Amino acid sequence: MANTILHNESIPSQRKKIIVLGSGPNRIGQGIEFDYCCVHGLLAIKECGYEAIMVNCNPETVSTDFDMADKLYFEPVNWEHLWEIIELEQPYGVIVQLGGQTALKLAKRLHEKGIRIIGSSFDSMDIAEDRGRFSDLLKELEIPYPKYGTAYTTDDAIEVAKEVGYPVLVRPSYVLGGQRMRIVINETELESAVLSLIKHLPGNKILIDHFLDRCQEAEIDAIYDGENFHVMGVMEHIEPAGIHSGDSHAVLPEFNLTPMIVATMEEYAKKIAKALKIQGLINIQFAIKDGKVFVIEANPRASRTTPFIAKAYQIPYLNVATKVMMGVNKLTDFTFEKKLTGYAIKEPVFSFSKFPNVNKELGPEMKSTGEAIRFIKNLRDPYFRQLYKDRSMYLSK
Repeated sequence: MANTILHNESIPSQRKKIIVLGSGPNRIGQGIEFDYCCVHGLLAIKECGYEAIMVNCNPETVSTDFDMADKLYFEPVNWEHLWEIIELEQPYGVIVQLGGQTALKLAKRLHEKGIRIIGSSFDSMDIAEDRGRFSDLLKELEIPYPKYGTAYTTDDAIEVAKEVGYPVLVRPSYVLGGQRMRIVINETELESAVLSLIKHLPGNKILIDHFLDRCQEAEIDAIYDGENFHVMGVMEHIEPAGIHSGDSHAVLPEFNLTPMIVATMEEYAKKIAKALKIQGLINIQFAIKDGKVFVIEANPRASRTTPFIAKAYQIPYLNVATKVMMGVNKLTDFTFEKKLTGYAIKEPVFSFSKFPNVNKELGPEMKSTGEAIRFIKNLRDPYFRQLYKDRSMYLSK
């Protein structure tokens, strides 16, 4: 048998390189929205004089077009393939904020290997992603959040639920699209939910939050450069809290929140970004109940709504955020003129017709497979009025 000769077609240049990690195959929880983020990130990197290298494996995306990056590695977005690329290219750093949860999960391995993560540090990301550490941070900052506890066994979970009070939201850390999140109302349902988590995500810390029933949900996308804080947009959800943000209709800008509530949300968002030492993008989810603002979670990366806001306001926010991550620019180097007249509504797209046996009831686990944008001139628009009427149906259940 003849010896196999391996030939490497990739010849690394002598230029300073930055690798952008994509989100891999489209799936519920992350999809084409992050391709938009990666494309604008690549353009920003090239504008700053770096060699832009894209790592992604989805042929349906613009980021994998042959002329988008200076060099494309059409490879699975996992550690084995990424490490081989890093060993060959010896990049200045890697950007994980633009490729959703798939890219973000590789931050730990990059940190352990001493590879520079462009933008927010691994520890900043870990605090935000680890539900327990994040809740401890909120406590330290005196920011309201739902009562919570952590568990690894069903017995621990039962004790925690008794302490925080039913109904409770059961969820693991570091998950995509609310995977295996459940709202439970009694001990029997809790035991079933925890056993399912232990079976499918062994060793994963389980967080048990008191569920704030029948309250409003909203979110903020923002950029922080270490000194300056800019709110890209405040989005108010139509559906009440308890339905995953990816499955909710969201209105930009907010339409029914008082100026005091919006100011409080922005204040909390800035305090969190500063405490986490964010360099780049952050998305924060809020619940509003009886006029009080609670923080549900923070995502230290581009969110699904970042491209939505950029398109609605016609501002190149991903270009700005990438340059902030790289330390090339501060937010004060840019001007932000929002060009939206009226409102923009994020409209989730579902594929239930393709999957007839899937449970169509919406909850904390995401089920939408995409999203659309709809512009309305004012709140008297028939489409919006019907959405708000449907919201009353959710609240009456």
